[in-house]
Amino acid sequence: MEDAHCAWLALPGLPPGWAFFAVLDGHGGTRAALFGARHLLGHVLEALGPAPREPEGVCGALRSAFLSADARLRALWPRGQPGGSTAVALLVSPHFLYLAHCGDSRAILSRAGAVAFSTEDHRPVRPRERERIHDAGGTIRRRRLEGSLAVSRALGDFAFKEAPGRPPELQLVSAEPEVTALARGAEDEFLLLASDGVWDAMTGAALAGLVASRLRLGLAPELVCAQLLDTCLCKGSLDNITCILVCFPGAPGPCKEAIKKEKELDAVLGHRVAELCASAQEPPSLNEVFRTLISEGIPNLPPGGGFYCKATIISEAYSQLRQASGEC
Repeated sequence: MEDAHCAWLALPGLPPGWAFFAVLDGHGGTRAALFGARHLLGHVLEALGPAPREPEGVCGALRSAFLSADARLRALWPRGQPGGSTAVALLVSPHFLYLAHCGDSRAILSRAGAVAFSTEDHRPVRPRERERIHDAGGTIRRRRLEGSLAVSRALGDFAFKEAPGRPPELQLVSAEPEVTALARGAEDEFLLLASDGVWDAMTGAALAGLVASRLRLGLAPELVCAQLLDTCLCKGSLDNITCILVCFPGAPGPCKEAIKKEKELDAVLGHRVAELCASAQEPPSLNEVFRTLISEGIPNLPPGGGFYCKATIISEAYSQLRQASGEC
């Protein structure tokens, strides 16, 4: 597990309404990710100053902060040590949402029930990234930088930042973030930041639908994150998985009808597990129960997550039946 994250609901030196969140996904070790989680905000605050000019000044400050954090990390980095970290950060002001990212940790904004914005991963094959890499004397093989690194922007990875005569933002790997300023609106619902282990398992639209459906059940954001990550694991994610859910005033709230349907669904699943176990000559395995239920097309499953979102309910029902029958 090489991920790290940070969340600040208030920022020193800035008025109320400013907040900062970041998810970092290390590779080749945890050093760069942990450094970013601990120190990136300090560089952001230093670049912002006491009276940030929105939105242009803030966008420029975020770019400067990532580059200065990377320079500080280089000064502390043992010479010759490999490794780095992607990063996606959200800076919230009373009027704007600022997203800054480098690498393949990603963010989506849900607005009025749909994905209104998504960051785009920095891959070596993207035209702008490919041009910078070639200009710096690098190559792309098997869709990877020098046949090795799957991302083209990151903190650290200093072995790829040695092209002579080129500034930091024009090296083979750049720590310069892509920054977007989004004006806040009443229809903003939530913003999800996550490492690539989440995006490998689910699309942005599927994740937004799943998060919205869980919020309608009245779940707290941390419980929504737990269900989201469990769902990604059930769908086969084998990578690091970290996420932060930032909810805004327009986020979906508890809905009695949604809660009722969810309870009915849980009861149906529990009943079907009991039927499958009772009707079989030999007690079925949990995997056999899962495969049977998936094939039945049970209605009203959670959007986005579907059957995988209910794996915990099915497992608990199965375990209770086995314990009741004395088969542990």
